[in-house]
Amino acid sequence: MQRSIAATEGIFAILDTPVTIQDAPDAKTLQSSQGRIDFENVTFRYAGTSIDALSHVTLKIEPGKSYALVGASGAGKSTILSLILRLYDPTSGAVRIDGNDLRGLTQQSLREQIGLVTQETFLFHDTIYNNIIFGRLDATREDIYRAAQMAYAHEFILAQPKKYDTTVGDKGMLLSGGQQQRLAIARAVLKNAPILLLDEATSALDSESEKQIQMALQTLAAGKTVVAIAHRLSTILSSDQIIVMENGRVKEIGTHAELLAQSGYYRRLYDLQFNRGAEHKDPEPEELFEVVS
Repeated sequence: MQRSIAATEGIFAILDTPVTIQDAPDAKTLQSSQGRIDFENVTFRYAGTSIDALSHVTLKIEPGKSYALVGASGAGKSTILSLILRLYDPTSGAVRIDGNDLRGLTQQSLREQIGLVTQETFLFHDTIYNNIIFGRLDATREDIYRAAQMAYAHEFILAQPKKYDTTVGDKGMLLSGGQQQRLAIARAVLKNAPILLLDEATSALDSESEKQIQMALQTLAAGKTVVAIAHRLSTILSSDQIIVMENGRVKEIGTHAELLAQSGYYRRLYDLQFNRGAEHKDPEPEELFEVVS
């Protein structure tokens, strides 16, 4: 009882914590989105820290194009995704979608326009069907099947004891890492949002699962505005633009070939991670550039 009381007090302390991100009284509903994202001189600092996570970042992300974020650990890549989702507000500057400042939009309508696939997949202790439908609650069973097929998940689901009605366990513990990630991709396929944010690390997966997930991500990204934290060379080569981050600033922007030709910071990162002349080979699934200090 005493241990339960202590744990309960901790839970209620979290529940009672004031929410820092609130909808403005006159917040607008974003009915649809073209997928254009603009960072206008954005600076951001996490609470309780003395160093800016992002410093004077200006970016123009065009609709329907794919962008890869690369850089050393702590360069600000994850912060970019968090600000697009409006998990935080900029300390200064503005983040806009289709010209609308995120602070002037309702959070629900904003996030309805964004699909998210991270390396930390969260699945509920529920059936496979209910975990996928979480992406769009009004979806039909046919929609669920179609999304699973596009995510290369349908076959392994049919092999489960109760197929789509199989319970996945706490956080999906009864499934492999690759299966969990394909369900997360199926959820994003079902949502079909115009903006897609990816943190697509696959370092813990076997080669077959990794190949299927890469194909599923390509299907998911078609026609969308994609911002991906890149961990693999294949992601970089397929991106329209590469955004190189260093210490919270945008260091360089360009295609893979352009950045290599500039012989700048990107080239040094590339040479440290991959052998020269291996541009068209897909290396082992290690986190791209995270080894660089």
